[in-house]
Amino acid sequence: MPFDTNSLSVRFRRLAPAVDYCSLRVVEEVAEMTSVRQNVAEPTRSSIDRGAMVTVLDGDGIGYAASSDLSDAGLSAAIARARDWARASRGRSVFGGQAAGLPQPSGRYASPTVRPLALTKAQRIDLLMAESQGAKCDEHIVDWAASLWTVQSTQLLVTADGGEALHRFDFTIPALHATAHADGLTQTRSWGGRYNGYCQQGGAEVIERSGFVGSGHRTAEDALQLLAAPNCPSGTMDLVLMPDQMMLQIHESIGHPLELDRILGDERNYAGTSFVTLDMFGSYRYGSELLNVTYDPTVADEFASFACDDEGTAARREYLIRDGVLVRPLGGTSSLARARGQRHDLEGVATTRACAWNRPPIDRMSNLNVEPGDATVEQMIAATELGVLMKTNCSWSIDDSRNKFQFGCEWGQMIRNGKLAEVVRNPNYRGISATFWRSLAMVGNGATVEVMGTPYCGKGEPNQAIRVGHASPACRFTGVDVFGAAK
Repeated sequence: MPFDTNSLSVRFRRLAPAVDYCSLRVVEEVAEMTSVRQNVAEPTRSSIDRGAMVTVLDGDGIGYAASSDLSDAGLSAAIARARDWARASRGRSVFGGQAAGLPQPSGRYASPTVRPLALTKAQRIDLLMAESQGAKCDEHIVDWAASLWTVQSTQLLVTADGGEALHRFDFTIPALHATAHADGLTQTRSWGGRYNGYCQQGGAEVIERSGFVGSGHRTAEDALQLLAAPNCPSGTMDLVLMPDQMMLQIHESIGHPLELDRILGDERNYAGTSFVTLDMFGSYRYGSELLNVTYDPTVADEFASFACDDEGTAARREYLIRDGVLVRPLGGTSSLARARGQRHDLEGVATTRACAWNRPPIDRMSNLNVEPGDATVEQMIAATELGVLMKTNCSWSIDDSRNKFQFGCEWGQMIRNGKLAEVVRNPNYRGISATFWRSLAMVGNGATVEVMGTPYCGKGEPNQAIRVGHASPACRFTGVDVFGAAK
């Protein structure tokens, strides 16, 4: 049974100690994963995960403690541990004085679910089996699989001084891939992005609008076409990136570099720092004048939409990059307070988040979107004398400062003299974040936009894998270093 939000709020406030700040964040997630591989239904995986995190601020000390026991005794024990940690950390804080005050949460949020996904286990398997059978359309298809992952999440954030925010999420993630092999060559084609890229909030309507039905056969045909395609040529040429690859480009070379804890140097061991410095905000040309990037937790069906972040800061749409100029970072209350010691005019966004009830929130990206322009894909192609259109990320590498990168895609198609030409396999490109976005020459209109994301954005020690949304149009870049697979 779901936890009783009213009872928890009342009991927590009765138990909360007399400190500068005390909050309780309770999370319950009910998940089900159904998969069919090579026309065989795999064991269904179901889970229920429930627990709470207590945060205590006392002077400049901060303490956390988690518990899966939501009784009075369990909450009291967690509160006592958090208070002890807060006292033990006094005088050892990077603030060297009073810690940043945390906000009072307020609001309600529910995923815009039109039709709850009320499929039985048998119906889920039947849906996936149809796509699996459709994918096995040729003897050269050697591996194929379809899956459906659903999560219902309830999150309550309560503060001792009366703040309260309640979120109820429905996450739906269909996925499919097909792998073809012949004469020592293997090619994989993924529907909706290789790593669960078609993930949205909602119910049965997510499956319908995604075009999942019929995707098995179409995806396998693409894999067979790649198997027969030549290797991508190498050279400096134009690049048209479709939304399922733009998603990764945004994530790695804009999202992570703009996380404020990286810029401050707090995040460096696990996944590096950032080439961005505090003095860049307000003046640094991150991209061409066509580049507009927003943090937007208000897009109804995007994966990381919410009313407030996990510290309780109200979420609203903000520009991170406007007309190519860097405007603001992705940083929560604590990081922003530190950064304002050097840049008093710096503005942040509500994007401090935790992956689960037993992790404290840290600076993360959420919904990070490239705003549409006015070009069609056909116009981008017509404007390209020599280039490659690429879809669907399959590999990525980026340095510790999130600057130099190299990305590979599943699908490539040459553009010659303004027209699409032959399909090519193993297309790759590389660049430097600080200059790549300045080569942005055309931005697709609203008709080219796709809402995608990832359930697996990793950061922090211990690792936290969170849900992130990315909406983007197709985009055209000029003068990019393109290359194929090594021979």
